[in-house]
Amino acid sequence: MSTITVALLQLIPAADRTGNLEKGERACRQAKAMGADIALFPEIWSNGYHFTEDQEAFKKEAIDKEDPFVLHYQKLAKELDMAIGITFLEKYDPLPRNTMSLFDRHGNRVLTYAKVHTCDFGDEKNLTPGEDFYVADLDTAQGSVKVGAMICYDREFPESARILMLKGAELILVPNACPMEINRLSQLRARAYENMVGIATVNYAHGKPDCNGHSSAFDGIAYRVEEPGSRDMLIVEAGENEGIYLAPFPIDEIRAYRNREVHGNAYRRPKKYGLLVSEEKTEPFLREDYRG
Repeated sequence: MSTITVALLQLIPAADRTGNLEKGERACRQAKAMGADIALFPEIWSNGYHFTEDQEAFKKEAIDKEDPFVLHYQKLAKELDMAIGITFLEKYDPLPRNTMSLFDRHGNRVLTYAKVHTCDFGDEKNLTPGEDFYVADLDTAQGSVKVGAMICYDREFPESARILMLKGAELILVPNACPMEINRLSQLRARAYENMVGIATVNYAHGKPDCNGHSSAFDGIAYRVEEPGSRDMLIVEAGENEGIYLAPFPIDEIRAYRNREVHGNAYRRPKKYGLLVSEEKTEPFLREDYRG
């Protein structure tokens, strides 16, 4: 069965964008040497997820999708024959976006996703939320796979992964920048379980403020015909240290599992879910800083 390997680049950012470009390139080259098909960066790698109260100074840190920083990884993906998911603070009007672009092994930009669920109760109030969730066909040396993306806080909303599953995602890439503890890891496990989808999450290593490593991957396969009971879907959970952690996803097995099991879209009843798209909010969930 074909296996697609994601390299979780659990790094500590350098002092500036140039340093991040150089450190990121070294990490990608190492990931390729380790056998990765996809290399994935933590959230907003271009500036190391750095926020400032000075909104104008913050805007100056934003870069265009065609910035040399981003295009450098496009060229590197083609050179290495390896997909790269590069994250950056994207220049956008009226406020920057928290964005990932995925380049395939031929250097084609197959997906660009901006974080939908921005943390408006904190620094991310100075970001423009993304508009939608996207899925793309990613060509790898092991074959094609349908890939989607969500970023950090997106994981806390079941709708994020659910929409990606409904759009056909088999593998979800999740750049992250926060303390990963049992409850957040449990959210990722749940998203993988309920959608029968692989989920690869990469966090900054311990040493980056408010981050602690523990990058993880779940294959979404809760049951195997030849094994009694349920199984642990965890492929890998990193420790706190900086490093590159490989997550091999058994894509053919995931596909076979989705064809026979009961989760995902097999027995949903969408006609009963109208309330889920209601925009009405009531106590205790009213928040003054909610932007809609």
